[in-house]
Amino acid sequence: MAPGAEGSSGAAMAATRLELNLVRLLSRCEALAAERRDPEEWRLEKYVAALEDMLRELKKQSSKPAPELLNEYSRKVDFLKGLLEAEKLSSSTEKALANQFLAPGRTPTTAKERTPATKTVHLQTKARCTGQMRSELLGTDPLATDDSEELNIRKRKGLTSDEKQSAVELDAVLQHHQDMQEKLAEEMLSLARSLKNNTLAAQNVIKQDNQTLSHSLRMADQNFEKLKDESDRLEQHAKKSVNWLLWIMLIVVCFIFISMILFIRIFPKLK
Repeated sequence: MAPGAEGSSGAAMAATRLELNLVRLLSRCEALAAERRDPEEWRLEKYVAALEDMLRELKKQSSKPAPELLNEYSRKVDFLKGLLEAEKLSSSTEKALANQFLAPGRTPTTAKERTPATKTVHLQTKARCTGQMRSELLGTDPLATDDSEELNIRKRKGLTSDEKQSAVELDAVLQHHQDMQEKLAEEMLSLARSLKNNTLAAQNVIKQDNQTLSHSLRMADQNFEKLKDESDRLEQHAKKSVNWLLWIMLIVVCFIFISMILFIRIFPKLK
């Protein structure tokens, strides 16, 4: 066999072996995600990181799978990664909202699966978050609520005899969560409207206060102008009064002086 043919054959075998390993590890991660894990569990996070590396290597291979299959692999890996990020959130409400934006896989990973395992994990996670929120509102034990929710899902899965029944139950669960989302959205919308009304009321009060303050400033300016005019008039009047008094005193002094001279002239000094 020619060296080039041997190299291409080895690359194809490597790509096939890499894809098989990716599928096996992906199936293992889906199984771990479906189980109840301790907060200190580290294997799933390490496995998902390894899946990301393997997926990047698979995309670089010359004999890589079809684009649709690669997109499905990427979708499942992103789902597992988002699931881990959602579990790290502190509030159950934040976890529920984060899980709503997760997109599970569309096709089964292995031939043994009738429905994609990521869809089952997604439903279990939604049920767990719903139970936690219900337990926080009612003050019940969250672990018991989670167990009952998962048990109901498992019972529904055990009762399904064909794909149609499974799809109907899946639609019912999704409709339940959609109703809850709509209820939360209505409550948030009501709170937003209340906040908007309060903001508008506060804005009107502030606007009225600004108008009153502006009116007060205008009145103060007008009073200041009037006071200035009156001060100028009083100053002018005071100056006029002083001038008339000065002239009167000057006339009186002159009259007295002239009178003294006439008196001396008319009545000479006695010898």
